[in-house]
Amino acid sequence: MAAAIGASSSAFGFATDQLRVQQAKRNAEQAEAAANALQRQAAGAQRQADAAQENARSLKVRSDQAQGDAGQARQQVSSLQSVQGLQQQFSTIRTQISEGLAALDTPSVSINAEGQATGTLVNEVA
Repeated sequence: MAAAIGASSSAFGFATDQLRVQQAKRNAEQAEAAANALQRQAAGAQRQADAAQENARSLKVRSDQAQGDAGQARQQVSSLQSVQGLQQQFSTIRTQISEGLAALDTPSVSINAEGQATGTLVNEVA
């Protein structure tokens, strides 16, 4: 009877060990599946991060170009304002010259008390 109890106990111990091994295998397979899923998620997240970084680089380049364009536009506005100021000054000078020449062309004649025209005599022969 002691031998039967020993054999029974040994068989029970073997079955328990097998259950433990099977459970450990299942746990390992589940852990491996979870690790694989996490690796796939990490790879996807890395691709998204790479794409976001490339997008940020592209936006930076476009921003720098826009800043350069804005600077050129401000410089052009300043140049145009300077040209307009010069044009206004030239127009004023032309008007003054024109008025001055017109005054030279107009004879300065005045009428004296006796009704005679007097003024500067210009020798047209010379």
